[in-house]
Amino acid sequence: MALAGRILVYGGKGALGSVIVSSFKAKNYWVGSIDLVPNEQADGNVVVKPGDSWTEQEEDITKNVETLLGDNKLDAVLCVAGGWAGGNAANKAFVKNADAMWKQSVWTSSIAASLAAKHLRDGGIVTLPGAQPALEGTPGMIGYGMAKAAIHQLVKSLAGENSGLPANASAVAILPVTLDTPMNRKWMPDADHTTWTPLEFIAE
Repeated sequence: MALAGRILVYGGKGALGSVIVSSFKAKNYWVGSIDLVPNEQADGNVVVKPGDSWTEQEEDITKNVETLLGDNKLDAVLCVAGGWAGGNAANKAFVKNADAMWKQSVWTSSIAASLAAKHLRDGGIVTLPGAQPALEGTPGMIGYGMAKAAIHQLVKSLAGENSGLPANASAVAILPVTLDTPMNRKWMPDADHTTWTPLEFIAE
């Protein structure tokens, strides 16, 4: 049976990434995963070295993705890498948390955008992980809000003229409030989980 298409999932072993990989595999797509650890379901894996700098990660990931794909083009680059940290400006770990958010969200989204420029087919799509709360100020989680606002800016730039993406490509962000992940349930056991977004809904 012919492949339905080819996609790359950045953050393919996380809670959301794993569901997306499974969903596309079930629809007969070739799926590549980029993450700190391999996703056994994926057709190919690129393992990120967390100790590397931003530019070192970009160089290593770019080289490995080129090896994985050869001359094949991608229908989509889906970045769902990220994390969460709280804290206001008075928080002892404010800058440390902001640094972690930048590395987990902005580094990954920037590298995903670079991969999309190189490997998307004409009319392909790149999706980056925004967040609805970052449309406004986020005083209780400043580092997180800063990183997500940067991603929103990146998506707007990618969607503009001369962004470097292939012809007729689309750039979009998902803007969830709270995703229904095992970690979110662990840290917010008393929240109303019925208001959270199921991971399957995002994958769909």
